[in-house]
Amino acid sequence: MKGFFFALNKKRGEKIMTLILPKDYRPTLTVRDTEAAIVFIRETFQDKLAENMDLQRMSAPMFVEKATGLNDNLNGVERPVAFDMKAIPGDTIEVVHSLAKWKRLALKRYGFGMHQGLYTNMNAIRRDEDLDNFHSIYVDQWDWEKVIAKEERNTDTLEVTVNKIFKAIKETEKLVEARYPGSTYRLPDHVSFITTQELEDRWPELSPEEREDKIAKEEKAIFIMKIGDKLKRSGEPHDGRAPDYDDWQLNGDLVFWYEPLGSKIEISSMGIRVSEDSLREQLKKAHCEDRAELPFHKMLLEGKLPYTIGGGIGQSRLCMLLLGKAHIGEVQASIWPEDMVEKCEEDHIKLL
Repeated sequence: MKGFFFALNKKRGEKIMTLILPKDYRPTLTVRDTEAAIVFIRETFQDKLAENMDLQRMSAPMFVEKATGLNDNLNGVERPVAFDMKAIPGDTIEVVHSLAKWKRLALKRYGFGMHQGLYTNMNAIRRDEDLDNFHSIYVDQWDWEKVIAKEERNTDTLEVTVNKIFKAIKETEKLVEARYPGSTYRLPDHVSFITTQELEDRWPELSPEEREDKIAKEEKAIFIMKIGDKLKRSGEPHDGRAPDYDDWQLNGDLVFWYEPLGSKIEISSMGIRVSEDSLREQLKKAHCEDRAELPFHKMLLEGKLPYTIGGGIGQSRLCMLLLGKAHIGEVQASIWPEDMVEKCEEDHIKLL
């Protein structure tokens, strides 16, 4: 493994930003060649995803009205970018964090049938994101959603879907390697599955983040299931999840071990969506029962929305992974703290 050193930037709020600087890092592609590769990866992967999952490309909003309850609340503490609108005075408009709930409503509005689905090109701003090699305030991902039957709300459906996404990633990797030989990071040939409780039982002394690193390094590609509910030993969730889109018993994150940085990298968060019963239960656990009165939540509780499975797949992160980049800023244009930019440039990492 390459050597590493860790640079801790100045404290921002209550978080200290961590930057991983790999020893002797040298990009294999120029900035312009990287941009061409990004276009190729994005166009190739979305075609493979649509083919493997039977999804149709649909347009998606960059912002929604706050009163609809459609925005993703993430962990419940992140502040959305909000503004007012001259044409609709009195309403607050929010830039989306993700389209987790909007997609489910769209499947109903646009008349999608059983086992039909959509994908979108989603762009978001997460102003409170903690910045590091993998995180930016600018989020670009393929958001997708698909109609399933109520009886298909089970682990088998989830695992089959994960394998279809993994297949699309592997097919893309093969084509990228053919076009950019020597510049493609090689991925494992299969993905494993584990629950957050199994991880806590195995490494109770470690933090959830450390457990993910350990299992990712061991398995190379792992889907970590059941995120959001409290674990038995610690009494704390493995990670935060909003209570009103994923079913915490039927969701997970697709994670790869990323050797260039000696760290895991999460590529996708997804899950079977809440039913009427699991929504009530999770709203109660999250002390968010007031959300039941929002338009989206009322429709769901009244059985007016289809049962679905869906998720998001990071566009810049997939490009970063396949091209062996050291920082997400090498594959997307965003804003970075000056000290982070300086330290990256010292290590031959050019942020866009």
